[in-house]
Amino acid sequence: MNARIEALKRQHNALILAHFYEDGAIQDVADHVGDSLFLAQMGEKTKNPVVLLAGVVFMAESVKILSPEKTVLVPDVNAGCSLVAHSPYEKYLAWRREHRDAICVTYVNSSAEVKSITDVCVTSSNAEKIIDAIPAGRRILFGPDRNLGRYLSKKLGREMILWPGACEVHILFSARKLFMLKSEHPQALILAHPECDETVLQFADVVGSTSRLLSEVEKNTSVREFIVATEPGIFHQMQKARPDATLIQAPVEGSCACNECPYMKLNTLAKIEHALETLKPEVRLKPQLMVQARTSLERMMAITRGDSVTWPKTFEL
Repeated sequence: MNARIEALKRQHNALILAHFYEDGAIQDVADHVGDSLFLAQMGEKTKNPVVLLAGVVFMAESVKILSPEKTVLVPDVNAGCSLVAHSPYEKYLAWRREHRDAICVTYVNSSAEVKSITDVCVTSSNAEKIIDAIPAGRRILFGPDRNLGRYLSKKLGREMILWPGACEVHILFSARKLFMLKSEHPQALILAHPECDETVLQFADVVGSTSRLLSEVEKNTSVREFIVATEPGIFHQMQKARPDATLIQAPVEGSCACNECPYMKLNTLAKIEHALETLKPEVRLKPQLMVQARTSLERMMAITRGDSVTWPKTFEL
């Protein structure tokens, strides 16, 4: 199947992007593997006319918004996100209208419609830099992940009005069980994604995006054991970078394997092959929506590069 996928890539001059949370077999056929910021950057930068994004649909939407002329494919249109589902456009719009003078910062884990009424998007890897770029006197709305917002507010000393959403995968990690696991592995370093609950983050030695956690495993060669509180798909790249390291999944409540993202796992090699054969499912967005949503993503990209930006004085819609 891998050979067939490679042949189809050449036929359509296609690029495959995969998120760290995908199964290892999917990561291995991808041209680039990374977090949501990296995938958005690569999708925008590539000259390939066809881009297949193996992740969740909002990530592919970001690529389409930034490069509307490209054909952007997903393996499965049902690969959604709990944060997207729990921040519907009409309710998010009403929330924005309640705080018209505030800067609205929205996690990239959001729909194109929500991005269209957002001042700037962030990922977990660039959020601190973007929050720091907001003038000190401006109020901040942060959504849809309350845990990421709470973490940033506390770390940066910026008051935020938080949307009450959370990632259904990261909130399942158990602080109580993590404490017990650490006692069994006292030399292990605890790595956690900021989407985790603050009761889990209090035990973490390193809090950061998926790319930051991967970098810690790769570069901190003085440590041999790591307890990792994020989706276990990241283990594939961690183990490739550090074959000598012992990676331990942080425990969740109950005994299920529910720390795996069910949406990421909808993607398979067979679905990737089918998408490249048929050029479907294709991400399609209305032109006006892409124009409106592009502003928040372009502002994110600009600040990430170190460029200065202007901020709207009020929300007009």
